[in-house]
Amino acid sequence: MILKHLDQKPSIDTTAFIAPNALICGDVKIGKNVRVMYGAQIIAENSPITIGDNCIILENAVIRGTDKFPVSIGNNCLIGPNAHLAGCTVEDNVFIATGASIFHGATLKTGSEVCINGVVHLKTVLPQDTSVPINWIAVGNPVKILPPDKHDEIWAVQKPLNFPLTVYGIDRPKSGEPNNMIAICKAMSDRLKSHIGNEIVDKE
Repeated sequence: MILKHLDQKPSIDTTAFIAPNALICGDVKIGKNVRVMYGAQIIAENSPITIGDNCIILENAVIRGTDKFPVSIGNNCLIGPNAHLAGCTVEDNVFIATGASIFHGATLKTGSEVCINGVVHLKTVLPQDTSVPINWIAVGNPVKILPPDKHDEIWAVQKPLNFPLTVYGIDRPKSGEPNNMIAICKAMSDRLKSHIGNEIVDKE
């Protein structure tokens, strides 16, 4: 399904294949010979998404351009099934495996790879030809690549980046205060209501 969002309509090269139940929404540009497979969702919500030539977006992958964080994907990249990308930059020849997550402001340099269920966290820069192993987490700039049991080390880098403030515009609560989910859900509800006016359009 191709959707017009906030008066922005996807631009899809005529050589691309978009599966019938894939979703392309808003200010999305898709290059030559791209394949967007079944169930994949590419949603330019408040920022544009650009996908270069010869990219493969496999089943049920989600790519989102979010508030202040566009998505740029270079040429010859493969995004695996159930992968999740939000507001990030992916340079050429990058492999992102099944279930991997790439967060806001992250950059994956040319030839890098993220293995199954790997994570590249907020504002992290993954250097050229670097690999994140299965289930490991890349965090920071300069990057640290750590196994999931190294929570304290991961948190030491991640905490100052203030994920809720960066992504939702809602500051992390101070010690002893209740969590900020009421404010976060309200902010997201206000942001997502822009989809109410979406229109189905034909592929162009």
